[in-house]
Amino acid sequence: MLGSRKAKAAPAAGDTAPGTGVYTAEDVDAETARLSRGFGRLAALGAVLAVAGLVGLVYTGFVTLTSMILFGWLLLVGGAIGLLHAVQARGTNFFWLGVVVAALNIAAGVVVIKSPDAAAEALTMFAALLFLTGGVFRLVGSLVVRGPQFGWTLVQGAFGLLLGILVLASWPSSSEYVIGTFISLALLFDGLGLIATGFGGRRVVGLVSERITESERPREAADGSGVKPVQPE
Repeated sequence: MLGSRKAKAAPAAGDTAPGTGVYTAEDVDAETARLSRGFGRLAALGAVLAVAGLVGLVYTGFVTLTSMILFGWLLLVGGAIGLLHAVQARGTNFFWLGVVVAALNIAAGVVVIKSPDAAAEALTMFAALLFLTGGVFRLVGSLVVRGPQFGWTLVQGAFGLLLGILVLASWPSSSEYVIGTFISLALLFDGLGLIATGFGGRRVVGLVSERITESERPREAADGSGVKPVQPE
């Protein structure tokens, strides 16, 4: 009779006692495998992005044109959705503002799709002006304030100013590779970051699982129930 009560008290393999925070070894292994698969997919996505970034650095002109056409289609789709929302909101103060914004997006999308080269030139000019103004403001701010990050801010300002001057000096020919280079570098660094996160996460999950297994092994051997108490996070 006593043995039957003990058998009922012990949860079956894979079950969790509600509200007790007690998990079986199978539960811990299953959760570890699930987390490892998730981090593995994250690392695989990072590898794809990194490879795409490396390929894009070789074919920067193709990446520039492709990104411009994609940008134009995004403007078209966004304008169409905005126009639909404006029509749904007719009779309100938002109607005419929504119509104007949607029309501008649609017109800009048509122009970008029809002339991706001109759009790339305009966007490159805008980026160069941003680099110039940002570099000037950082340089002046670092010289005036002279805060704890004085040296780093000074280097950032000088780099931005130099980059803006280089882009403008070779404009409009620089528009063929500047945007593609920036996009490819963004893909490459994002991919490397995801790879590092994926492998680091899998390593952390493995270490935590091993630590749980080692810490609970003496208690499991002592009671012979096959249940490992694990405190929930």
